[in-house]
Amino acid sequence: SCGATQLCNCSSMGLDFIPSGLTAKITMLNLARNRIKHIRSQDLQQAVNLQTLLLQSNEISSIDEDSFRSLGKLELLNLSSNSLAHLSPVWFGHLFSLQHLHLQGNSYRDLGESSPFSNLRNLSSLYLGNPWFSTIRQGNFEGIDLLDELWIDGGNLSQYKPGSLKSIKKINHMIINLRNTNVFSAIVRDLLHSVTWLEVRKIAFSIPAEMKLLRVMSSSFAKKISFKQVLLTDATVPEIVSILEDMPELVEVEMIDSRLLGTGQWEIQFQANQSQTVRVLTIEKLSIEQFYLFTDLHTVKGLLSLLTKVTVENTKVFLVPCSISQHLLSLEYLDLSANLLGDQSLEHSACQDGWPSLQTLNLSQNSLSDLEMTGKSLSHLRNLILLDISQNNFGEIPDVCEWPKTLKYLNLSSTQIPK
Repeated sequence: SCGATQLCNCSSMGLDFIPSGLTAKITMLNLARNRIKHIRSQDLQQAVNLQTLLLQSNEISSIDEDSFRSLGKLELLNLSSNSLAHLSPVWFGHLFSLQHLHLQGNSYRDLGESSPFSNLRNLSSLYLGNPWFSTIRQGNFEGIDLLDELWIDGGNLSQYKPGSLKSIKKINHMIINLRNTNVFSAIVRDLLHSVTWLEVRKIAFSIPAEMKLLRVMSSSFAKKISFKQVLLTDATVPEIVSILEDMPELVEVEMIDSRLLGTGQWEIQFQANQSQTVRVLTIEKLSIEQFYLFTDLHTVKGLLSLLTKVTVENTKVFLVPCSISQHLLSLEYLDLSANLLGDQSLEHSACQDGWPSLQTLNLSQNSLSDLEMTGKSLSHLRNLILLDISQNNFGEIPDVCEWPKTLKYLNLSSTQIPK
């Protein structure tokens, strides 16, 4: 399966062992999705020029200590989705060129007494954790100074020694999924100055009292924060907004594939300490069960004037209240694709003085059907350059249309226009 190339693809071949006869010619070896249970010390001995080794989705439960000893040029090692019950520092001791290490989805409960990664001076991304992973100890990350990406899958992480992640001076993108708010709070406290983009997954923000533990986030110097598959309630949204408002360098907020229990009845006046830094807001696939009872968002008007880029996609938006549009004074980019906007509701949403700075508007995959009315509703937008109204159902095209004078790019694909 290697042919004459240096790339060997032996994935999904039902192999029980690493095949023999590997030579110094090979630079990439893909053994994913086999039935390998054991890696022996001689298996990879000759493959001294290997740069990529993919072993994910096997049944590996044991690795001889010097199995990777000769792989000094290895840059990517994927051992995820196997059955490793512990991690040995000796495995990684000679992998001086390693940049990417995938260890998720095994069965180890901790990372050992010391750091398994102390010799990996070139490590750039590290993926850890599994449903049994419960403990992080002081010293587990010693030797790592800089990471582009660190993902800790810690749904059942219950013991975290404060200070354990402090040894990493800079992490560009930190992904963490946790259920335990105490552990979350301790980890965030260690990362206040090192993380640029913090991504939080699968945590429920449902009890206002628990939010006090998250207050620590307001001291974080992160520039971007993402929430994925989280749960929010009307009671906790104001708390989260107030925490995000206080973050001194926050520019971008993302909420993806999450649930909101409530109808936006947030008893708070946000205007008081509006964030001076947040410019980009993205909401994708937010499930609001009672979306038809959702409020007009008048309580958040004061937060909107500085936003330059807003995406609210696939979230059952059927209307943007005119007063909200009029407060989006700095908005240059608006993506409302895959929602429920109709002709009448667009006319109301894009009201006079609404979206005055808008340059790019994406209304694809909505419920628009009258092209003449769509053009007319948007014709007063005097800075609009790009308009995407593809995947709506216009059918007939009228003889005369009015469009914004500045428009350069118009996408009308998949709109059933016959001629």
